Amino acid sequence: MKDTSTSAPRPIDVALLASVFVIAACGLLYELAAGALASYVLGDSVLQFSTVIGTYLFAMGVGSWLSRYFERQLPAHFLRIELLVALIGGALPAVLFLANAYVPSAFRVLLYGMVLLVGTLVGLEIPLVMRILKRNVQLKDLVSQVLTFDYLGALAVSLAFPLLLVPQLGLVRTGLLFGFMNAAVAVWALWLFRHELRRFGAHALACALVLAALLAGLLGAEHITRFAEDKFYQDRIVLSSASPYQRIVVTHGRAGHRLYLNGNLQFAERDEYRYHEALVHPVMAAHGHPKRVAVLGGGDGMAVREVLKYPSVESVTLVELDPAMTQLFGSHPTLRQLNGDALASRKLTIVNTDAFQWLQQGDDTYDVIVVDFPDPTNFAIGKLYTNSFYALLDQRLAASGYAVVQTTSPLVARRSFWTVVTTIESVGLQARPYHAHVPSFGEWGFVIASRRPWRVPAELPAGLRFLDAAALPLLFDFPRDMARVPAEVNRLSNQVLVHTYEQEWGQVAH
Repeated sequence: MKDTSTSAPRPIDVALLASVFVIAACGLLYELAAGALASYVLGDSVLQFSTVIGTYLFAMGVGSWLSRYFERQLPAHFLRIELLVALIGGALPAVLFLANAYVPSAFRVLLYGMVLLVGTLVGLEIPLVMRILKRNVQLKDLVSQVLTFDYLGALAVSLAFPLLLVPQLGLVRTGLLFGFMNAAVAVWALWLFRHELRRFGAHALACALVLAALLAGLLGAEHITRFAEDKFYQDRIVLSSASPYQRIVVTHGRAGHRLYLNGNLQFAERDEYRYHEALVHPVMAAHGHPKRVAVLGGGDGMAVREVLKYPSVESVTLVELDPAMTQLFGSHPTLRQLNGDALASRKLTIVNTDAFQWLQQGDDTYDVIVVDFPDPTNFAIGKLYTNSFYALLDQRLAASGYAVVQTTSPLVARRSFWTVVTTIESVGLQARPYHAHVPSFGEWGFVIASRRPWRVPAELPAGLRFLDAAALPLLFDFPRDMARVPAEVNRLSNQVLVHTYEQEWGQVAH
């Protein structure tokens, strides 16, 4: 009997092990793409990634269990499964994008249905490869070799997905590209096992059709994305890009330009001045003579534009996590016009980093800190609304300084709004809540945080379109339907605000 433990690996075995690398990379890519899309559309990234990954791993287990029923013609079964994974997995992002735009009620069903299907097929792949390789490789070598290539493929994609693939290609093109790679493995299998396949012509035709479909999708990926987004956003899309952190879309319609991050409206040109004047001027004018200012979030430059209306300002530090935002709003002619070219100011320093880490790592203090983060739709953003964050904010605020936090709608998300107020007060800061009407958002809330009491400023900068000294005190009056309600402190350990926010805004959506 031949000693397989010392024989050199055959080329066919090396090719199959290389295929394991590709299979693992593609399988993880589909899983990450589904999780990313779920977090874009459904919010709460921790919940969405957890449920998608759990469903996917369960489906892989089902696929592994089903592999026992594949007894004959293993290469033919492997080839067919590769083609199915290529077609369904590769099309997953495109199908979900289109479903969200045209049949949003079916998005969740399609998401988990496709994850279950792809996971089951991927679960079938590795057992079949191992059984094919078993012909010439001892069990101990077989398991170690297959798992090594499987884990290496997963590692490669886990690094490339956020750093290279999504920023450069976008989710739709990335999915189709990896589907093409899966189909290429099927073609490779077609060639390797050409002498074993009973219906070689039919398999060859299937490979050609799947490759042609995926290639057509790749060539039309931009059209697919625009087709879906044009329907979703209604207005004409003038600019869209994907970064490791979010999908950025700028549209133009009757209301002017609008900015969306992961499908959520951030500002509308028609009335953004109301939001940004209300955010910035109550604290800047009340300070009297602010010199050093920090803006956390607000990579669009609108808040910086308002800050720079004060001649006393000597320096502004803009802390924005996503460099794609500051690059976009600092270079695109139309967007530069919207923010008054604020990001080109010599007084401005841009720091692209996480605001939580920035507060922890520095010791400079500021006269005014403007906190302009997106709403707490997930735990990654929710940490920026915790008592831990506000304690760090307190340390970076000058003794006579003021901070202001944008704080969702006190009308729609009443308990969420007062949760932020309660959380700020829990670290020893005084909190002065107020609100302003912004037509694109409705009634919107803000909170001033400081050690010294806030006083109504005597005057505001000239040329404002919304605020004036006489109307400013009215923003601090809350009618009965927005009045304070009991609320918990939002802590890193509980992130109660994320759950409250999701519940309150979810009631509006339904």
